[in-house]
Amino acid sequence: MSYADPRARDLGVTPGNGTPGEHNAITDVPGVLVGHKTVIEGDGVRTGATAIFPHNTNIYQAKVPAGLSVMNGYGKFAGATQIEELGELETPILLTNTLSVAAGMQALIDWTLNQPGNESVRSVNAVVGETNDGRLNAIRAQTLTPLHMKAALENAMGGPVPEGNVGAGTGTIAMGWKGGIGTSSRLVDQWTVGVLVQTNFGGSFVMDGIPVGDLIGQQGVATDTRVQTTEHGSIVIVLATDAPLSSRNLKRLAGRAFAGLARSGANLSNGSGDYAIAFSTAESVRRDKRSAQTLANDEMTPLFVAAAAATEEAIVNAALAAEDMQSHDEITGELRTVRALPSAEVKRIIAEYRK
Repeated sequence: MSYADPRARDLGVTPGNGTPGEHNAITDVPGVLVGHKTVIEGDGVRTGATAIFPHNTNIYQAKVPAGLSVMNGYGKFAGATQIEELGELETPILLTNTLSVAAGMQALIDWTLNQPGNESVRSVNAVVGETNDGRLNAIRAQTLTPLHMKAALENAMGGPVPEGNVGAGTGTIAMGWKGGIGTSSRLVDQWTVGVLVQTNFGGSFVMDGIPVGDLIGQQGVATDTRVQTTEHGSIVIVLATDAPLSSRNLKRLAGRAFAGLARSGANLSNGSGDYAIAFSTAESVRRDKRSAQTLANDEMTPLFVAAAAATEEAIVNAALAAEDMQSHDEITGELRTVRALPSAEVKRIIAEYRK
């Protein structure tokens, strides 16, 4: 596939420093795969799941180092304590909605137990992140099942990553506009840093330092004002790199993603669940190895810069790929419309602002 919708760079938005990889996606990191399952049913179901694989072999038998950073912990991130304690990832990562975390865990447990070579496994640390898509999705219906999650796992592939209203981003809202899945990457010396985001947070869009959200709002572009003024919301940021990093430095790398989040105009509010998880795909640091050479602390800064820049760009890409969405509220039955950020208007504002 190729990217049909305009992306940040098509509009002249080039956050931070560095050069993107071939697809400007998390899949530019060798071995990383991404799969989506989108579920749109009836008047109110607008949800899904997104799976991220660090490599395409048995992850439980070839665990990868990982680090988790939390800006604000108003959320449900399954598997967090074991990542914190052991610094490793033993399953793919699933992203979904708040009330479907259990279904995601069950799918990952089943997936792992059924992998050849895991016949004696008795414990699985399933890793599932979430944001609450309940303003567009009939979340109380808990439509998603482990089979939906399994479909996301089975759909995982490399290359360009579908963005916008797909998978775990199907029903999300970001800064008053339709949110979704976005991705980006940066090349750093011989390494690559890739980012995938599930955007569902409050604030007002800033792109390359330009207050695009405020400027569009001043011109009266229609959105659903009930969600445009929402302060709360969440984001899950997944970072991958082929740089041979320890779990400690992966935790530090994950924390730098929040610089990109802040630059995008996020509120970082009390009710926001802001999580970033980073892992390394380098074979030399997989946990089935007895010893490994990892990068030193003073080699980390270029990777930190790349993490922030790719996060910022991934957030923009999510917004530009999103499309208008309508849904009936599951409690009141009221029709709700959330508009997508108008890319033509964004392009015009950016060009005028730079003059």
